[in-house]
Amino acid sequence: MTASAPAPFSLLTWNVNGIRARLDAVLTYLAEHEPDIACLQEIKIEEKLFPRVPFMELGYQLQINGSKGYAGVATLSKQKPDEVFKGFREAPADSHCRIINAVIGGVRVYNLYVPNGTSLGSEAFAYKLRWLERLRLELDASTQATEPLIVCGDFNIAPDARDLVDPATMVGCTHFSPEEHAALARLLDFGLRDCFRKFNDQAAQFTWFDYRAGSFRKNLGMRLDHVYATAPLHDRCTEVVHDAGPRGEEGASDHIPVLAKFA
Repeated sequence: MTASAPAPFSLLTWNVNGIRARLDAVLTYLAEHEPDIACLQEIKIEEKLFPRVPFMELGYQLQINGSKGYAGVATLSKQKPDEVFKGFREAPADSHCRIINAVIGGVRVYNLYVPNGTSLGSEAFAYKLRWLERLRLELDASTQATEPLIVCGDFNIAPDARDLVDPATMVGCTHFSPEEHAALARLLDFGLRDCFRKFNDQAAQFTWFDYRAGSFRKNLGMRLDHVYATAPLHDRCTEVVHDAGPRGEEGASDHIPVLAKFA
């Protein structure tokens, strides 16, 4: 018997850069847009301290993988997940809270906060590359490219020259190195496709803007936040929007929301 296709749904991914600092903004955005699934990154809070009640009042089930003052992810869904993994599926446990892997309405959704990498040649950079390879191996071991799968979040990688202001200024820097591009390509070779680029091949479509030097006003940023999907869902993706509205508000996150819709 063939499994039925997932029902239409909408998905939000957003690095909120601290849920306590952006709580009102996030709640307002969720109330206005009502995504079926919301993947938040860099929540910077322990699970036990996460402000659950206002999200529950909006009708969300909450899955939290957080720690004190650093990293952390939260997956919110209107429908109760059938399966939830926090972190990598197999030991050893990751040293940081960066993954929630949940099956929601027949769709497996990986919510990721990929390591920053800090600087080329550093241990943090080596950790980033190992982390991405470990994720690829997990996908190989636990799912198939023929299944409905979304891998989304803050990847801390700009995939190509369109995704930053000037490649020449990024030589020797993280987020746009050959090593990171190779690691991302290896992950995507599992069978993942860029949902945003299905609709928009323009340059300068950024999702992150530095707080300094008026970067947002000048549209000087990088595209670091992505929604990737296997073919069954990529084919059903009808829209991906970079919503810059919240970035112009006082006290905003340095990342903007990315909204995707699937028929």
